Amino acid sequence: MSKAKSIPLFLLRLLALGATVCATIVMVTSHESTKVLNMTFEAKYSDSPTFKYFLVVNAVASGYSLIILFLSSKNLTWQLVLVSDLVITSLLISSLSAALGVSQVAKKGNLHAGWLPICGQVPKFCDHVAGALVSELIAAIFYFLLLLNSLHNTLDLLTLQA
Repeated sequence: MSKAKSIPLFLLRLLALGATVCATIVMVTSHESTKVLNMTFEAKYSDSPTFKYFLVVNAVASGYSLIILFLSSKNLTWQLVLVSDLVITSLLISSLSAALGVSQVAKKGNLHAGWLPICGQVPKFCDHVAGALVSELIAAIFYFLLLLNSLHNTLDLLTLQA
């Protein structure tokens, strides 16, 4: 790969790494306690399996980015990178979707199921979760762009030859 192509790709992978690391750190630090009716109520990411999944996917994506970042592009087979980018992008989008659903219930509640909104009582927790979600959305966009780049490098789309 030419140097003109490798520098923007390196920067895009670096930005994707930064976004996933940021989402991981913000989610890990999301916790808050409050007193409601003389009872202490604590909200933290580890209370929800969805947020745990979100955290694991971001940690895996960060590790993958770090590994790919330091491997030489001359030694990589682009077919493997294409499949790996596709898997990471899919995982990021699925964890983002799941976490968005849970955070929507936390914010608005579900009156039909009897679930009350909690963001009024623990706004700092909800703000942290929202920040992690935004960071992962940015990471998913970066990974989608990386996926398109890997697809372009692997296949010649005009002749459809591998």
